[in-house]
Amino acid sequence: MAIPPVFPVQGSAMWNWFAEEPLTPSVVMRALSVVTGCAVVPLGDDDPPGDAVLCDVWLGVGEFPVSIDCYAPPFEVAEPAAAAEVAALLRRRVLLADDTLIPDRHILATSDGTLRPVHVDVVETDDGEARTNVRLCTGHDPWCLRQRVPCQQSRWTPDRVVPGLAA
Repeated sequence: MAIPPVFPVQGSAMWNWFAEEPLTPSVVMRALSVVTGCAVVPLGDDDPPGDAVLCDVWLGVGEFPVSIDCYAPPFEVAEPAAAAEVAALLRRRVLLADDTLIPDRHILATSDGTLRPVHVDVVETDDGEARTNVRLCTGHDPWCLRQRVPCQQSRWTPDRVVPGLAA
């Protein structure tokens, strides 16, 4: 998948994503292994290979209840491209953080690998954070309009779409 050069932020030490269910840790780890070209092992593995990606997958709440944390992903793999490919392999939508640090703004990777900025409601529950009510970031979302640093200053500008694998 070709992500424009301005989009990837490479070298992240950790990826933190949220996916739709149902997904099992083994299925998620297989998809991550295909995308990264590395062994992917559960966090806490007693003897992981030196270049392995450590992965923790657990079930929470909301529309995107599957939390996926990857530790030490390869530097040469851009996180947005990896999320898009994993979403396509799993046939599930995946949310990842964008560059604004706005708590409700994410990048949505759809099941065809398309990437676009979105807003979601993030609500703290007794069972953890619930992410619901996905809506496209158009620059007119109430959260966009209240911020001093609006979504327009993100690399992922409102209404930006990076076509996916099936586009």
